[in-house]
Amino acid sequence: MSALRLILSVIFENMDVTSIKQRFGIIGNNNALNRAIDIARQVAPTDLSVLITGPSGAGKEVFPQIIHSFSARKHGQYIAVNCGAIPEGTIDSELFGHEKGSFTGAHESRKGYFEVANGGTIFLDEVAELPLSTQVRLLRVLETGEFLKVGSSKVQKTNVRVVAATNVDIPKAIDNGKFREDLYYRLNTVPIFVPPLNQRAEDIHLLFKKFAADFAEKYRMPAISLEPEAVKVLETYTWPGNVRQLKNIAEQISIIEKKRVIDETTLRLYLPDYQSERLPMLFKRNEPDSSFASEREILYKILFDMKADLHELKKTVFELTHNRPFNEEHPFDNSKDKSSVFKNLDFDTNSFVKTYDIKKTSPVIEETQEVIEETLSLQEKEKELIKKALEKHGGKRKLAADELGISERTLYRKIKEYNME
Repeated sequence: MSALRLILSVIFENMDVTSIKQRFGIIGNNNALNRAIDIARQVAPTDLSVLITGPSGAGKEVFPQIIHSFSARKHGQYIAVNCGAIPEGTIDSELFGHEKGSFTGAHESRKGYFEVANGGTIFLDEVAELPLSTQVRLLRVLETGEFLKVGSSKVQKTNVRVVAATNVDIPKAIDNGKFREDLYYRLNTVPIFVPPLNQRAEDIHLLFKKFAADFAEKYRMPAISLEPEAVKVLETYTWPGNVRQLKNIAEQISIIEKKRVIDETTLRLYLPDYQSERLPMLFKRNEPDSSFASEREILYKILFDMKADLHELKKTVFELTHNRPFNEEHPFDNSKDKSSVFKNLDFDTNSFVKTYDIKKTSPVIEETQEVIEETLSLQEKEKELIKKALEKHGGKRKLAADELGISERTLYRKIKEYNME
């Protein structure tokens, strides 16, 4: 086995990323994508566990095939298991097998995937969906190669390489008690990150043309193409469904549209919630949300609140100085004095208070001034907004985060930062 692994390692080193992309039908020249392929190329001859991360629809499923095909196990079984599609009550039986009579409906013994794939590779897709009890069993297999069938006390051995994938933020799942930290580090021996499509702008049109050609051949019709303005729309769309969504849209347009050259207006009909301008954001690898964008949203809310407070102050001052209600649309109607305080806010506060005896007649002015001073501290205003949102939703952080327009993870970090536990 070691000699074969050495030979494969030499052969695989001579294969470049371009050859691998041609063999497995991977389209694109993005640097992050090439880096992911290169890591798969280097790790394939070993028996190390690999964890593939990235958003749903980005094409994670091709990387386990690359790893298996260029490993010493390539002649063994390759089994792909979608952990999220198997009910919790039967997942242990599917993975590790069961003995006859071990549970209701177990009329005969059954081999699990780890027994069937002995000497091969198992791809555990959506591994973060595994129940905690199954995670314990999986950890034992990874560490010792041993497992127990459901309903059996006999220890069995298996020699399987595990490649896992997920679109879940596993460190966050660990914090929430939904994933074992020791299993995470055991699976994450070699991490591979597959970038989302909106970080591969240079690849989007290439992929679209490939899909259009494939569907033209499949449905026996001329291939569709895009006008230059439509290409810009394609490249600026956010693509929440990634490559899978792009492929679906290419198929829809190929079938539905009669014209074969697609313009910008037609393409937008197939892109939900399209915005022609995307706000700049900071992207972090393996980080689904941007703390920069989240904090910016909080600052927007603070500024809007400050604007509302200033408006209330203007309204109160007007009613005091003119002795009549404030008119939102025509604030100076029936007033001879057009030089209101609204036109010159830089007045002497002490003189103003003495003239109108505000301290005696209206303590509200003093309170309003204090609120304005408090809002000058962005941190205090941010803490106040977070406190109000938590009180409104009874301490439920997810609802409070939605109310504030930030992620639950950012809210949790802010609560820790301000000692608001």
